Amino acid sequence: MHEFAKNVYSVSAKDGAGRELKIDRSDPYSWRVSGHDGTVTFAYTLYGDRGDGTYSQIDQTHAHLNMPATLIWAKGYDERPIRVTFRPADPKWKIATQLAPVAGSATTFWAPHLQYLLDSPTELSDHHLREWTITSGGRTQTIRLAVHSADSPETIDAYAEKAKKVVAEQIRIFGTAPEFDFGTYTFIADYVPQISGDGMEHRNSTIISQPRTLEAGKFAQLGTLSHEFIHAWNVERLRPAELEPFDFTQADPSPSLWFAEGFTQYYGPLAILRAKEATLDATLVGLAATLDHIVNNPGRRYGSPQEMSLRAPFVDAATSIDPVNERIFTSYYPYGAVIALALDLTLRQRFGNDLDAYMRHLWKRHGEAQRNFAPVKPYTTADLEAGLAELTRDPGFAKRFFDAHIRSSDLPDFAPLLAQAGLVLRPADANKAWIGAANITGGGDDPVRLGEIPVPGSPLYAAGLDRGDTIVAVDGKPIASLADWRAALSAMKPGQPMAIAYATRTGPGSATITPVADPKLTIVTLEKAGGSPSAAQLAFRRAWLGTD
Repeated sequence: MHEFAKNVYSVSAKDGAGRELKIDRSDPYSWRVSGHDGTVTFAYTLYGDRGDGTYSQIDQTHAHLNMPATLIWAKGYDERPIRVTFRPADPKWKIATQLAPVAGSATTFWAPHLQYLLDSPTELSDHHLREWTITSGGRTQTIRLAVHSADSPETIDAYAEKAKKVVAEQIRIFGTAPEFDFGTYTFIADYVPQISGDGMEHRNSTIISQPRTLEAGKFAQLGTLSHEFIHAWNVERLRPAELEPFDFTQADPSPSLWFAEGFTQYYGPLAILRAKEATLDATLVGLAATLDHIVNNPGRRYGSPQEMSLRAPFVDAATSIDPVNERIFTSYYPYGAVIALALDLTLRQRFGNDLDAYMRHLWKRHGEAQRNFAPVKPYTTADLEAGLAELTRDPGFAKRFFDAHIRSSDLPDFAPLLAQAGLVLRPADANKAWIGAANITGGGDDPVRLGEIPVPGSPLYAAGLDRGDTIVAVDGKPIASLADWRAALSAMKPGQPMAIAYATRTGPGSATITPVADPKLTIVTLEKAGGSPSAAQLAFRRAWLGTD
């Protein structure tokens, strides 16, 4: 839930004759207007100064409008077509939106119903626009890229070329492009200093943002663009049953975000690599970071991917005042990406198949045939399992996979799976000591304190330390500054015990801790590990990653 109504003020209502109408309120989210003649003109001022995938930002440079954060809507008229007219504050401003244009007007658009209206972010600014066409499934459709930034036209051109390649690769993955409802798909991209980094998928568009220009970011923004376009299939049409229809008055939880977001997270960088817009080494660095984050994440012991998906209303941009235990949650984005990696490599190993085929099968099963702005057959977890059973013709395998990795939190041994592609999974630095917490605060006039809960099972956790405890001394040496703490860490050796003195809310304490080897993982090619991949391993790598 996002409290959009808090930014609405100076509210008034008039009837068809221009007479002021009474407004009653019984809750902070709605306004009740009575005594009208069948026509109500409802006016309000909106304060908006957060540009991202959820909120709205209105300033001298643009109007970045996410509709649930922008528009009041009338209950009971959900299925009626709706017209929207924008009046740009600057004559240079253009309008980028997935709303359908009304013939003969450059500023009036329409939506078939409320769901589509609220799903239609809109950018008014002096943005760059690039367009190209795609042909798939017997249809020719238009892709639009609207970029609001200080980048040069040449830089925008280069970005558009990269985007074209990624879009083409993703169409290849799914077999056909979605049928966009009005024949167009629009990337709405804000790369301006006052924006917040984000991306949010919509049925025929996405709104993405980053506070750096393309030039400053060296086109790193392509990562978010790739992720969000995959959602044109996965989430917007291949859709969890719990999100259909969407209820804009409450949180809409789903146990399937590990698939909806996690599998999308897996394909984002993979599509960029296959499109030859990233190097293998850079992609492996990102893949290793994702794998390490999940394999060594203590949150897995507290919940499966399904459980973590259901926690989205608590963690995904939701805020609360009271502290939370950050060790009990594992984000469904990387969690699902690691599940996708496991399934992709297992399908290739055991069935001569791959995750691309699974996604195409689900697309045909649940997404491809839909029309009229809605999915034909939203999926459940049981449907995802059934789709895997159909693809592999092995219901037993599908059940075991879902029992172990979706309904429970087990992970496979990734080393032999990656070895098929001549990739080596190994510790990043086995000689580095690790004690279970790295976030330290204070120094100067303030005590040096633990800024995070130690990882359960780690040396610090076993010693009984907690977030907020003061570190007094390590190995007999006082810790009075962050530099002292860094020096103590660098002197630690795996397997060598040392004393630590600390203070908790109940007073001083001491313990002996034994650092362990840093569990952080890395992935390198067999060539960089000093070996020589076989022809079979190189062929596997090419088939999977599109490169040697």
